Amino acid sequence: MDPDQLRTLLHQVQAGAVDVDGAIERLRHMPFEDLGFAKVDHHRALRHGIPEVVFAKGKTPDQVVSIAGHLLETASNVLITRASRECAEAVQGKFCEGEWFPLSGAIRFWRERSVRGKGTIAVVTAGTSDIPVAEEAQITAEVMGNEVAAIHDIGVAGFHRLMQSRERLMEARVIIVCAGMEGALPSAVGGLVSCPVIAVPTSVGYGASFHGLAALLGMLNSCASNVSVVNIDNGFGAGYVASLINRP
Repeated sequence: MDPDQLRTLLHQVQAGAVDVDGAIERLRHMPFEDLGFAKVDHHRALRHGIPEVVFAKGKTPDQVVSIAGHLLETASNVLITRASRECAEAVQGKFCEGEWFPLSGAIRFWRERSVRGKGTIAVVTAGTSDIPVAEEAQITAEVMGNEVAAIHDIGVAGFHRLMQSRERLMEARVIIVCAGMEGALPSAVGGLVSCPVIAVPTSVGYGASFHGLAALLGMLNSCASNVSVVNIDNGFGAGYVASLINRP
């Protein structure tokens, strides 16, 4: 339940359209519901303004289906991350409206598609190999009520590609940059724009990239003061923080 839903319920009680017992029934799972194997947080959207998200990796398909079902009883939008094909098939078999994105493993239930963010969030990749992480960031930001512009394959190995996208980058209120290898792109972008840049190191690169560690360390040592960094391959975290920055 989010603030708008709670406000509507209270107005209905005030107007006599819903009695007290009916309101209690609708609020009975706040702030969380104990399923035995999981405690489903129905109160997160009310506290944070952003709905609960299910991390599917490590959970069985049945567990993910159960959690999603209980969330969908009260939430307009639900996001599931890092779902396998088997998990996605189980979820979609139960809830046909779920949209699965194989590259990132995200499953999205997007019933309320209103845009609440103040500006555009740009999601940028250094290379095509970084798109799965960027897709997770984009889907997260979209389901949380933001307009997102995707700009792919503009890494510093071909700097002219970055400069061609300069105007689009300047128009963004927040920029998410996903890069592997040496992780140089966030610094280059940060030097061009005045908005916050969220750097996402990806586990893309040859042996000495150490599965994204080289990019992470490079980004942490950025000389661009408007760059902050999330964990390796954490597109979800970047999309979430960008949404917090961009909301009214």
